Amino acid sequence: MRRNPLAIWRQFDWVLFGLSVVLTIFGVLMIRSATLGAIDPELISRVPNQIRYGIISVVVMFALAALDYRVLGGVAGYLYVLMVGLLVAVFFFGVTGDGGITRGWLNLGIPIQPAEIAKVLIIVTLGAYLARNYERIQEGDWGILVRSLVHLGIPAALIVAQPDLGMTIVFAFMWFVMVWASGLQLRQIGVAIVVVLVALPVAVPVVWSRMEEYQRSRLVSFISEESDPDAAYNIRQARISIGSGGLLGEGYAQGSQNTGRFLRVRHTDFIFAVISEEFGFVGAVVTMVLLGVVIARVLRGARKAVDPLGSLICYGVAAFMFFQTFVSIGMNLGLMPVTGLTLPFISSGGTSLLSTLAGIGLAQSVIMRQARV
Repeated sequence: MRRNPLAIWRQFDWVLFGLSVVLTIFGVLMIRSATLGAIDPELISRVPNQIRYGIISVVVMFALAALDYRVLGGVAGYLYVLMVGLLVAVFFFGVTGDGGITRGWLNLGIPIQPAEIAKVLIIVTLGAYLARNYERIQEGDWGILVRSLVHLGIPAALIVAQPDLGMTIVFAFMWFVMVWASGLQLRQIGVAIVVVLVALPVAVPVVWSRMEEYQRSRLVSFISEESDPDAAYNIRQARISIGSGGLLGEGYAQGSQNTGRFLRVRHTDFIFAVISEEFGFVGAVVTMVLLGVVIARVLRGARKAVDPLGSLICYGVAAFMFFQTFVSIGMNLGLMPVTGLTLPFISSGGTSLLSTLAGIGLAQSVIMRQARV
């Protein structure tokens, strides 16, 4: 009997889709609030750009949901070459981003950040590699573990050279979550922790010497605000913004720190502070709950996946969304150093939004095929 190709859409997670759209629209509204009254053309263009990328991203999400994730797993080698090629192209054709710090964008008609695209591609390629060696990992094969590190290490090295240390840490977190989900044994985790502790005294000075001045300034100001008052300015203003919001906030586009332009980069790094100031503690908690439910729905897809590849893809998507949410909110509260990582769905950044909704599309592809139709 011939199968109905539309039948798989019965398992499409409309809750996950709905929340993703709500958060994306909310993000556009918050970017509008953060850039209201701006005279800089770049800031003025933020809202229409985010809307354009949002429309493109939703189309990409549906396209990836319709495409069987196992097909992507089958061409993982080609996707890996594409990913590395895009990251290498940055060093020859890359342009500087809006912050004027990282030379990590390509102009392909529209600005694209290859590191964000690579974040999605590494989930598929690393997931395919780990899925092929699923049993060997559970048996404690160290060779597979090392080769998975090399697999991730090549694109990560290209990203850190841009320099983009924040995205590199995201890659490392995704690797750990996906390897752990593959069946990493406790003794291997123990050995890895020991190796890290032993290597730290040597690694820290080397990493510090190769960091850019602005990266060192962020870390120093996080440890001691008095040591670099200018670098710590944004952190202090973010805390003031969050505190001034109170329980219910000052109202949309009414936040004094936001409208008074005391809070810098409020449309990207510190957009959570704008949310807290304008919608208060209640608005901040609701935002975190919505993001938490999205991550939970993706993890639900991982639990119900019919094969290791599907499960690993969902774990990878949930990993980067959780980590970026945790770090972005943490740096607004002064609990984490400023890294430039976006708050998923909400912070201004076209390619960031594209990679987030592409990740949702991959998760939907797994969810829709969690049982034979």
